[in-house]
Order: sequence, then C-alpha cells, then structure tokens
Amino acid sequence: MKLSVVGYPRIGTLRELKFASEAYFKHTIEQTELKQTANRLRKKHWKTQLEHGIEFIPSNDFSFYDTTLDTAVLLNIIPSRYRKLGLSPLDTYFAMARGYQGKHGDVKALAMKKWFHTNYHYIVPELEDDTEICLCGTKAFDEYLEAKELGIETKPVILGAFTLLKLLKFSGSKTQEDVIDDFVVAYMDIVTKFHSIGAQWIQFDEPYLVRDLSKEDIALFHQLYSKILSVKHSVHVLLQTYFGDIRDCYQEVCSLPFDGVGLDLVEGVKSLELIQTYGFPADKILFAGVINGKNIWRNA
Repeated sequence: MKLSVVGYPRIGTLRELKFASEAYFKHTIEQTELKQTANRLRKKHWKTQLEHGIEFIPSNDFSFYDTTLDTAVLLNIIPSRYRKLGLSPLDTYFAMARGYQGKHGDVKALAMKKWFHTNYHYIVPELEDDTEICLCGTKAFDEYLEAKELGIETKPVILGAFTLLKLLKFSGSKTQEDVIDDFVVAYMDIVTKFHSIGAQWIQFDEPYLVRDLSKEDIALFHQLYSKILSVKHSVHVLLQTYFGDIRDCYQEVCSLPFDGVGLDLVEGVKSLELIQTYGFPADKILFAGVINGKNIWRNA
C-alpha cells in the first residue's frame, strides 16, 4: 500500500500566505516578496509530506487565491474587462478574485459560489464569446519542475475538464456544446506538456461526478476523456473524485483508460458497494479515500 494526498493546505502553519497576501494588497511588500513566501511554503509542504512517507505528493495544489481560478487562467479564460486593465499577470489574477479599484480602472470581482457542500467558496470562471480557450499558462508545469529541482517527484493536480465545464458561467451566446472541442484540445495539450517534462502521474479532480448525472452528462464525460486520454503516452492519469460516490457513472469511469481512480470511502456511501457489485479493473490502481478532508481533527 502507498499513501497519496489529494491536496495539501497552502496557508502555512502560521498563516504565512494570508499575512503575505494582505501585505501585498496593502502595498507594503512587492510581488517578489510575496512569491518568495509562496516558494518557501511549497518547499516546506513538499518536504513535510516526503518526510512522512507520502509517495504521491501533489503539486499545483498551491494557490494564491483559488485553484478553480488557477485552472481558468491556465486555459486563458480571462474576461476582457480584466485584460483591459493592463495589469501584471498576478494583479490581473487578483483583480478577478478580489476586484480592482485604482488608476487603471474599476471592476468587480468574479462571482463566488460554495464549493459543493463545503464552506469553501470558489471563483466562478466566466467565459465570453470571444475567449480563445487554449493552454497558455505555465503555473502547473513550473511548480512540478520546482519540486523536481528539489529532488521530489510530485503528482500535478488539475481541475478536470468535465467539472470545469459544468462550473463555467457563459456570459455570451455560446453554450457548453460550443466549447467542448476547445476543452479537449487544451486538456490534451496539458497531458502532452506533462509528458514532455517527465511527469509520472497527473491528477484530474472531478468532484462533479458525485452529483446526480443525466445520460447527457455521462456522454459528455466520456466524450472528453476518451480523447484526452488518447495522448497520455507514458504519463499515468489519476481520476480523483470526492464529496460522495459516483454511482451514476462508475462503470463508465472503469471503462476508460485511467491508470488510477480515486473513490471517496468516507462520504461515498455507495463506493464500497459499487466495487463489490461491479468489481474494480485489474489494470487500474484504486486510490481509496479513507481520510475525511473536512474533519478539523488530527487523523491517526
């Protein structure tokens, strides 16, 4: 048995990220110092996991604000009103997360919604009709290589294509159907890029799979991943689910060429029954979720 962490808390044991971010917003520190704090936290968290025997250590789970927003930026989903401010990439990111009022303009932040049934709120990505969905960011790859330079092989974590599509807000006339092909190409590019830099595993988070799914939803999931997984080459792809079970699509998930499947055995009341009823594919690794990530108490 090996140990895997879905994602590691990013704020720091002494809330270093919170204080550094607030100082940056108040203009008492520069971007360089904020990024140095982030670098120290990532290094500390990776080494902590390594020292405690975690074999599947996540990267790209760190964020200055929100990982859903991070994925949107990675795929160039940035509304024009934020681009027009002419700010640095980091300040454009914060403008989407917090809003901006200053000499460059006045814009409100993107909407926020509760992350499934948790108390966390995520930034809702907004897609305009003229947005070109493509892989344009480098954060996920930079942080993987950052860990690799420390001698630590990580499992990069990306919000999956299906969940991101379902959480998108379409602000123009386009619909989900209009952007499926663009999503497929962008995610294929993500897999290809990780293959080129030597990643062994990628984790695609798909918590939306635990919701009540229609036949159309399941068909969309299959349409996305049957193509995305066609370019994985030597990269192993983990489909990670949480916040419930995937009773509506368990057999569909098992039929696709994922190398690992993460199932919630805490809140997923049907997860064990699904395995017992339908079996689990011999060519896949089961990532069994046995720790409640929402529990505030230490788990031994």
